[in-house]
Amino acid sequence: MTNSRWSVAALLLVCTIATPAAAQDRPVAGRIKVATGSAFVVRDGAQLPTQVGQLVYESDSIRTGVDGKIGVTLNDDTRLSLGPNSELKLERFTYAPADRGFGLVLRFVRGAATYVSGRIAKLAPGSIRLETPAAIIGVRGTTLAISVLPE
Repeated sequence: MTNSRWSVAALLLVCTIATPAAAQDRPVAGRIKVATGSAFVVRDGAQLPTQVGQLVYESDSIRTGVDGKIGVTLNDDTRLSLGPNSELKLERFTYAPADRGFGLVLRFVRGAATYVSGRIAKLAPGSIRLETPAAIIGVRGTTLAISVLPE
């Protein structure tokens, strides 16, 4: 094998091994608690059917179809519920009380959702941001119902 072919083969091997490891490095943000109908986690462009107990990671999107509903509990006990035809993206999740590291950014893309704040809102309320196409909401510990209408 020539040096250039050897280099290409080595590079492909490294990329193949590194890709699954990179996906596992994302922080686990929580778990699916309820899932009915058409309900999906979107991770790295792949739409995965949800199952109760399934892990949700930082940067995952949660999506429902016309008959879908999802309930998620994050590691700080924040609770999220999505109704039919809804989508949200978990942009950021940091919950490390020992290191005083807190942060939650949720982007509500479409549909109807409820948010019930967890421990992050109590410990570091300024570190939470809920985004919609029309507004950014700062949270100081609360329960919200959000509806994002199609443009």
